[in-house]
Amino acid sequence: MQVFSGQIKVVQVQWLIWVTVALLIFFSLLPGDGFAQSAVYSLINTLIYAAIIYGNISWLYPRYYEKGNYLTYLAASIALLLITGMLRGCISWAIYNAYFAPKPIPMSPKIMFNFVIAGLLVFLLSHIFRIAIAYFKLKQQTEDILLQKGQAELQLLKAQVQPHFLFNTLNNIYYEAYREAPRTAGLIERLSDIMRYFVDQSNQELVSLRTEIEFIESYIELEKIRIRNSAEIHFEKKYDPQTLIPPMLLMTFVENIFKHGIDKSGQSNQVSLSLIQSEKELRFETCNKIPYRQEDSLSLATAGSGINNLKERLHLLYGGRAELRALAEDSCYRSFLKIPLS
Repeated sequence: MQVFSGQIKVVQVQWLIWVTVALLIFFSLLPGDGFAQSAVYSLINTLIYAAIIYGNISWLYPRYYEKGNYLTYLAASIALLLITGMLRGCISWAIYNAYFAPKPIPMSPKIMFNFVIAGLLVFLLSHIFRIAIAYFKLKQQTEDILLQKGQAELQLLKAQVQPHFLFNTLNNIYYEAYREAPRTAGLIERLSDIMRYFVDQSNQELVSLRTEIEFIESYIELEKIRIRNSAEIHFEKKYDPQTLIPPMLLMTFVENIFKHGIDKSGQSNQVSLSLIQSEKELRFETCNKIPYRQEDSLSLATAGSGINNLKERLHLLYGGRAELRALAEDSCYRSFLKIPLS
């Protein structure tokens, strides 16, 4: 059982709590009421207590209090206490008169009021119950994340065997090709660098700007193979090679250029990239001509999964301190990214 394996689920914790509550009520009533009456009343009281607690933490609190409707929450809470108190009183009174009373006793307003007031303490305890459930859920999520992280690291270690075999093979092919076709050997070397980046660097929290730029330049050289006519690519760089940034932040723009901004059969493909670092921020800009009859690709470039993922990632990394823009100006498509440097 998972209960005894060190990983207790939230639902299991709640079941344990309610079983404990029912037993406590049963044994507190047993000396005066006997086994049968104690068992019935412990069941009734436990069910009513559960209705009060879950009615509050699962319905009233998130539906009204968390949304700022405090008066509605107060009125609904009073209604919950009245309904559950009267229900508990009526059921207890009916069962007692039917099975356990020497002679029937009438229901009085005082008895009903006591049942309602008794539910007030349970209602107050429901807030402690809510906090406890939230704690166990958070603890369980943390354990699940750590477990997934461990499994992912194990899978990564297993997966690294094949890439390293491939790297060695590419190196052998590179040396064979270098003697006959140096340009082809250079492209093989670029491919090896890209694959090594994905395996060794992309899972790191931070990489050097030198590594990131080398990766981008290798990618550009390989993409040039797919272009029938040569592309004019100008890359302006002013940066400190040792500056650290999260990996793959700049790559989305470059990938979009070759995916949406290059006419592979056209005569003129002009692309400019600019990476300028200042003391407190890093600016990366790209500009490419819009291919003929490819204006509709702009919406794809701006709303594609790559840009959307980059926006979400920037928000997680920098909150509102990063700036991302992508727009069409005349016949050019421009992208701009600014990130703070700590």
